[in-house]
Amino acid sequence: MKKTIVRALSTAALLSTIYAGTALADTYKVQKGDSLSKIAQKYHTSVKVIKSANGLKSDFISVNQMLKITVASKQAQASQPATYTVVKGDALIKIANRFHVTVGELKLWNKLDNTIIYVGQKLTVAAPKQTTTVAKPIVATKPQTTTTATSVYTVKSGDYLGKIAGNHKTTVSNLKSLNKLKSDMIYVGQKIKVPAQKAPTAPVKPATPKPPVTTTPPKAPATPTPVVQTGVKDYIVKSGDTLGGIAGDYQLTVKELKALNKLSSDRLYVGQKLKVPATATGPKTEPTVDSDYAAKMIASAKKLIGVPYVWGGSTPAGFDCSGFVYYAAKQAGMDIGRYSAAGFYDRTYYVNTPKPGDIVFFENTYKKGISHLGIYLGNNQFIHANDSGVMISNMQSPYYQAHFESFKRFY
Repeated sequence: MKKTIVRALSTAALLSTIYAGTALADTYKVQKGDSLSKIAQKYHTSVKVIKSANGLKSDFISVNQMLKITVASKQAQASQPATYTVVKGDALIKIANRFHVTVGELKLWNKLDNTIIYVGQKLTVAAPKQTTTVAKPIVATKPQTTTTATSVYTVKSGDYLGKIAGNHKTTVSNLKSLNKLKSDMIYVGQKIKVPAQKAPTAPVKPATPKPPVTTTPPKAPATPTPVVQTGVKDYIVKSGDTLGGIAGDYQLTVKELKALNKLSSDRLYVGQKLKVPATATGPKTEPTVDSDYAAKMIASAKKLIGVPYVWGGSTPAGFDCSGFVYYAAKQAGMDIGRYSAAGFYDRTYYVNTPKPGDIVFFENTYKKGISHLGIYLGNNQFIHANDSGVMISNMQSPYYQAHFESFKRFY
């Protein structure tokens, strides 16, 4: 950014620009759970800049380690434009990173319901200035109770929360809140509440009086009997099992399954006995994976080994984790959208026995929740884009074991 400014300014304005954009050195003490990526995001800088400033040759850092952080001065940050015109290749997350804001803020400032943008669109990239208003006296009124009309939707094969939310013009978060869901797991035949669709208003016709008709009162609709988990049974862990897969098979969250078995970690071993709900139907049939598609995606992914990490990147010039999976899947012929790690999580199906080409998800890496993903290669290997670029890693490493969430498969 500084190079562009210097070229555009005259010699007379150069000194004032350098003074306004002078970098400030800050010192940061590494806390438990920190990573270079997390610290870089906090200070609106990059992993590469932090490593260079501290002479680091790897991404390894330790608790209480002191790091020099180079950050741009507030005066320089304040000089960024308030609007931005979308160009070819842009994505909302790339623009957010460029202007040091979040995707949520961009959506709020521009009144966006989703992350779809188009070339030529003008976006507000800075918080609107606040205006001071004189407070009016508050008149006590009766509280109004607002309720949103809902209808019931029955889950069909191939459904997922993201798809249902889109069809009913709402969000995944709203659906989960409306149905008190703790996870994104749903099953065929499940009945969930969705916002009722507004019917078109028709002209009201005058009512024609009819003679009274004596009828028997209608019977009240039968109330479906809720499924009550009256007990538990044992499940024997098999090769390839994961907590996420087992939890999904028995309509539980990983957290609920761990609580039921008093587990403190996500590690399992073959032959281990786990308690599961006795009333649950057990493992469901998993969707088959297209071996030809999987082979093409893996071959495409391996050709990209060594491509550098770029936040929001989805081209061979640089990838982040979700952009890498998006590109490899597109190269294999799958028509999918460009989503975040959490977005792909909503568009995939739990599998108990992973196969090459499935997607592996991790949580609580640089932020809370689903935050990283990669393509499973088999034999506990997966390929992904991390801070060091596109590479193959082992799922048995302590870091990935600690953050593993589940194996899933595209619908």
